Amino acid sequence: MKQKSSALQARRDFLQASFSIAGAAILGVSCKSRSKAGNAITYRMGERASVGKLVYLLTEASWKPVLGQGASARVPHNRFLLLNFSVTNSGGDQVAIPLLSLYDEKGNSYRELDSGEDIPGWMGLLRMVSPSETKAGAILFDVPLTSYKLQITDGADLENELVAYIDIPLQMESDPVLSEPPALPVKPNQ
Repeated sequence: MKQKSSALQARRDFLQASFSIAGAAILGVSCKSRSKAGNAITYRMGERASVGKLVYLLTEASWKPVLGQGASARVPHNRFLLLNFSVTNSGGDQVAIPLLSLYDEKGNSYRELDSGEDIPGWMGLLRMVSPSETKAGAILFDVPLTSYKLQITDGADLENELVAYIDIPLQMESDPVLSEPPALPVKPNQ
């Protein structure tokens, strides 16, 4: 019975040590990526944002309550945020422009939508850029109305990926149709 008890204890000790090592490894990996993102540069919208060999330029952010018209109109769950930007490859090899994500002040992330319907100049999902080439277009998000950071990367694998952010402040465009109240009709004196 003592042999069974000591064998059982040895197995428990081994499993506890294995879980401790695995936990430390997982913690080390998550801390590594967290510190990499924590050291990332944040650019303002309209600035050239360099990440590795890719140079991003976010030129416009516009909020849309709906895309398209009539019965085929796309209605968002929250609100559509349309981003117009360009990416230049300053390296010597062809690079894939990765799918992008937005982050809010609470750390929630939102992936760009995978449908380009009713989006003029949609970038698409498979985006390759050759050396010295610039690609321009638009991407779309369905997000709550607030300020965001656009996470941009160099397109490398996760272990070697470089990350930066572009601030997207909350700015609402005025609707030119509604910018001035309608004129009231003037009644002639009787």
